[in-house]
Amino acid sequence: MYDLVIIGAGPAGLFSAINSARNGMRVCIIEKNSTAAKKLLLSGSGQCNISNTAPQAEFIRHYGSSDRFVKPSLYNFSNNDMVEYFERKKIKLVEINEGKLFPESMRAQDILNALLDDCESLHVEIKYNEPVLNVRHSDAVFSIETNNNRYQSTHLLIATGGKSYPSTGSTGDGYRFARSLGHTINDTAPALTSVIIRNYTMAECSGIAIREGTAHLFRNGKKVCERSGDILFTHKGLSGPVILNMSRYILQDDCVKIQMTGIKLPEEIEEVCIETASVSGGRSVRSVLTSLAIPERIAAAIINAAKLPQDFPLSRLDKKYRRAIAESVTGMPFIVERTGDYNEAMATRGGVALNEVNSRGMESRIVPGLFFAGEVLDVDGDTGGYNLQFAFASGKAAADRMNESQPTKKHE
Repeated sequence: MYDLVIIGAGPAGLFSAINSARNGMRVCIIEKNSTAAKKLLLSGSGQCNISNTAPQAEFIRHYGSSDRFVKPSLYNFSNNDMVEYFERKKIKLVEINEGKLFPESMRAQDILNALLDDCESLHVEIKYNEPVLNVRHSDAVFSIETNNNRYQSTHLLIATGGKSYPSTGSTGDGYRFARSLGHTINDTAPALTSVIIRNYTMAECSGIAIREGTAHLFRNGKKVCERSGDILFTHKGLSGPVILNMSRYILQDDCVKIQMTGIKLPEEIEEVCIETASVSGGRSVRSVLTSLAIPERIAAAIINAAKLPQDFPLSRLDKKYRRAIAESVTGMPFIVERTGDYNEAMATRGGVALNEVNSRGMESRIVPGLFFAGEVLDVDGDTGGYNLQFAFASGKAAADRMNESQPTKKHE
């Protein structure tokens, strides 16, 4: 019998266990894998982009329609609090690539070791190799049955993650447990993933990125959203931060239009061509495109798509071809075949319905004593450390709520 059983030894579960045990709760974590936090060790290619330096007011805008839900927990445990926690553990977090926070060692294992050290010092029990089969709630007690044992607790935290990277054990188990306890699961899909394009013609540009481009998402002719930043061309479609963050909104048959430069209107590109031709008509179309900071290979692909020779001079560019090139530069269209699957998605969109969970303490509004943290909830943040920050913050919020109702026997 425990005060708290946590299903899932990822960052949300481990951090919630630490903060609950520090208040004197007897805590047990049940983990299906043989080790903790497999997905954490993969994050940032093993380097662990754990948070972001964005100011708090801006920070919450990186969670789409979940912004109001995540606000209390992110204000309760902020990115600055994250930095301070790991500094106390002798791990310095450093900023790399415009706000992304990593451990100075660039090793996710150091982050995990710090969490496990705290768990050990606070006598948190972790049961490995025990997949949970089912959970029940009766007479204010939770019963958790695994392949080996049955556990009981007065509090239960489901922190199993979503469905992304199923090889790490994230196979959607938490949705099944939540549903069995009366919760609604909003439809799930891969998030923070690349996009596969139908009849793709840009494979020769694989590995090339548009810096500070803009992606416009259209559905049935109406704009759904737009995002600006780096856009990467792949062998099969589009990726990079802009596409990853936009993927939560993208559906099959949507049209993604890529704006290659800061110039928005085709007419403006046409004017550039006309003015340049009046001064230097022998200059090639390709050279004009590269002068607009369009990478060489992408400029070549635009010219190929217009069925022109690579050295075609501006002086011979008639209105029809000038317009075609201008439209490619300001809004090259790509029809979505599908988004990447769970094996490549960094996160899961959908999950436990947020209107059934108290945002201030992550406690169920349906079952007293039941809590959720991390990706099992219908929360998916942008790439850049936002999902890991929410995992820690929601785990801490759940622990704080549980501690409010417990006799205080704090471990220092």
